[in-house]
Amino acid sequence: MKMIGVCCGHDVAYAVFENGIPIIHNELERFSRVKAEIGDGMQFLFDTYEDTDDIVHASYCVNTWRGGIKNRFPESFKKLNSIVQKNGGKFWPNEISVPGHHQCHAANAFFSSNHKEALILTIDGGGEDVNKDGKHITTAFTAWKGIDNKIYELDIVPIDKINLGVLWDKMTSQVFSLSGGGPPLGSQAGTVMGMAALGDPSKYRSKLSQWKYLAQQAKESEQNTFDIAASLQEYTEKIIKNYISTYLDIYPSENLCLSGGVALNCVMVGQIQKWFPSLKNVYVDPVPYDAGIALGGPRYIWHHVLDNPRIEWKDNATPYLGNTYQLDNVIEQLDKTEKIKYTKVTDDDVIEIISSDDNVISVYGGGSESGRRALGNRSILADPRSPKMKDIINQKVKHRQWFRPFAPSIMRDEVTNWFERDVNSPYMDKVIHFKEEVRDKVPAVVHFDGSARLQTVTENDNSWYYNFLKKFKEKTGVPILLNTSFNDREPIVETPEHAINCFLRTDIDYLYFRDYNILVSKIDE
Repeated sequence: MKMIGVCCGHDVAYAVFENGIPIIHNELERFSRVKAEIGDGMQFLFDTYEDTDDIVHASYCVNTWRGGIKNRFPESFKKLNSIVQKNGGKFWPNEISVPGHHQCHAANAFFSSNHKEALILTIDGGGEDVNKDGKHITTAFTAWKGIDNKIYELDIVPIDKINLGVLWDKMTSQVFSLSGGGPPLGSQAGTVMGMAALGDPSKYRSKLSQWKYLAQQAKESEQNTFDIAASLQEYTEKIIKNYISTYLDIYPSENLCLSGGVALNCVMVGQIQKWFPSLKNVYVDPVPYDAGIALGGPRYIWHHVLDNPRIEWKDNATPYLGNTYQLDNVIEQLDKTEKIKYTKVTDDDVIEIISSDDNVISVYGGGSESGRRALGNRSILADPRSPKMKDIINQKVKHRQWFRPFAPSIMRDEVTNWFERDVNSPYMDKVIHFKEEVRDKVPAVVHFDGSARLQTVTENDNSWYYNFLKKFKEKTGVPILLNTSFNDREPIVETPEHAINCFLRTDIDYLYFRDYNILVSKIDE
């Protein structure tokens, strides 16, 4: 049975499920090339997915314009609803009830994890839900317990009591002047987290509500911005720690699932098991922001409402739910592009190129990653051993602030040899400190405080990437590569054409279509 989930408004996305298993998840921004694109997820579905005739159920995000999407996008709603009705299914919800915004977040986190039970927290900038008393409520913080194929409400906190998502948006836009404001457009939370590692949290600890004062302080010196960021990060961690403690008292568990945009705060996520050693697992789904509710809605309906049993995953649910592209499509794009040449190579050849002469290589292959973190299929890779590599990548491609770190991808079975704690971080969801004795071996991926937002890779996660890392280790003794997203101040590339265009307008040295062992280089003029 085929089920569709759509998200309209910002972070437009759709997901397609077959018998409860996600087979595709696409975000509009990957195709429009506009970050956090606003629009109609149903029309996006019809524009990019051909096989819609057998959809039985559909689910949509309920915080998209109060009263639902049928009034906002009547034509596409009518079209999708007619397909569902013809097949004897249902369009969920008919009213603002089930699933709610945070129900979708919670369901996506819990049902994509391996846990049979878990405490679930959703933390964001706000969404509409209906609490267990049937009262409509707008919230930015909810708590749930997940047991087998059900999730149950523990608490829905009114939005006027806590809203970390909006706090961070206001800080990035009004204090740091990093974005135009208005969640989530232009969000620069990652920049602020990078700044926090260089600051003193005590300096502005008591002044986080004084917007104008903080904005003036930020203009006076770069160090002030670091100190403000450190205070914000400290405050965020304090709030989250207190809430986790409260809800673990209500529902003790060894497993914690997190979703909502604030779950992208990987510095905070990396601290949780230090705060609560009783937690054996802390899981963040690959798409915790609103594009993920296109996945969460169908998961909630399939399991909780229709009472279908849990689906067992070998590890976590794969994040590689985007489109794949065939050789003919790649060759067509290459042949019509000027000023490039391409040749057949092996992975060993590419390892040789990466490990010498400070080369930067973009890698393209397989299904694109769901979420905003490249995990080996749409990535820029480089040698982490080079002390010059941070500056090289910023100069050639990323054009980011000097203090922003780059992430390491590491073989999962090597984590304890390089990091202070053993963690599982398949979606770059945790920041952990390197062991002091190895930091000088990989300076390109060590932040100023000795930390890194790591991606752990198993053969089950991504067979090609794991074996590529293994080959790099065999050559260099280091089981780590610098991994940053394949883009330049834009959404991650989606199609072969996007990949070639990004390659040409940057100074990336090579483009590797790894599915077909095609290496692309530029022709010197």
